[in-house]
Amino acid sequence: MVNQEDIKNILKSYDFENITIGVLGGHSALDVSSGVKKYGFNTVAVCQKGREKTYSKYYKTRDGRGCIDEVIVLDSFGELVNKDIQKQLQEMNTIFVHNRYFWVYFDFAKIENDFFVPIYGTRNLVKFEERDIPKNQYYMLEKAGIRFPRIFSTPDKIDRLVIVKVSEAIRGYERAFFFASSPEEYEQKSNELIEKGIITKEALKKAVIEEYILGAQTNFNFFYSNVREELELMGTDTRRQTNLDGILRLPANEQLEVLKYVKPKMIETGHITCTTKESILEKAFEIGEKFVEITKKEYPPGIIGPFALQGAVASYEGKEEIVIFDVSLRIPGSPGTKFTPHTGYLYGKEISYGERIGMEIRESLDKGVIYNILS
Repeated sequence: MVNQEDIKNILKSYDFENITIGVLGGHSALDVSSGVKKYGFNTVAVCQKGREKTYSKYYKTRDGRGCIDEVIVLDSFGELVNKDIQKQLQEMNTIFVHNRYFWVYFDFAKIENDFFVPIYGTRNLVKFEERDIPKNQYYMLEKAGIRFPRIFSTPDKIDRLVIVKVSEAIRGYERAFFFASSPEEYEQKSNELIEKGIITKEALKKAVIEEYILGAQTNFNFFYSNVREELELMGTDTRRQTNLDGILRLPANEQLEVLKYVKPKMIETGHITCTTKESILEKAFEIGEKFVEITKKEYPPGIIGPFALQGAVASYEGKEEIVIFDVSLRIPGSPGTKFTPHTGYLYGKEISYGERIGMEIRESLDKGVIYNILS
């Protein structure tokens, strides 16, 4: 595994006056690149052939505009771990900011063991987003004392409305969802999806059967500053999903008609910023702080920088409670975070995740503690 000694040895050859921030071309690359340039960093986007124009053309730096300085185009994202690409990145004094793309397109082991480029963030934590490995996000939430939906180990135990999360047959990194309220309904709906080729029997065996929580869906997007040892709330948002959003826009009678022919899908297509009333903020900070502490205890050094606790604000016996469905152990994919007021309350102006990452890296360089925020 790439360890802290490896990172220190790599950084010995780096010119700290000429640092480049690297991103994979997708997810949150523009958010990061635009933000870090405000703190004087160069940027490089590593793109997959056929998907590079956003970075090589439309947002390439030119005439004082744009935010992508350099582009490396690969036949596939998986080539990032090739030694010649790593050498090129090291020669550019690159610190990589990982995102969901970074982990979808690679074997976790290759990133943990074979990628000798410093990563801003916790290299060995992101795999715990997966639900079919030990000590995963549910383990962390339980240990931290954070409320999350009840998980049913087998379909025969279903005794309430559940949402079943299962990997798609075609795009294994995306999840298909279906609802059931009994073992019989689970059997019927899962068989329908298998017959249509949407999911496979093998994927269904690894599916998560989760109590469905009715509430106002809210993603709490946090940033833990390892330099200041302080938790910040960057903002809150909710998801846009296709084709679910399209169905919900129809009148109820038309929804019923459409649902005879089309099954709802919850494929992430974007985010919508949403506000959170102040009486909920303390509860949000409490669960965020609990989560940071459990990662420090269970997976030292713990979370570095951005993460998100995604769920809903539900009402139980007249009291509001935050219930977490999902954990992002790296930068969330919502560039709209900036357009909620939470960072403005702290800094006097709203800032993006990219800006906050740039601020943290610049501050760590100035204080000589850059080694503490890389893995």
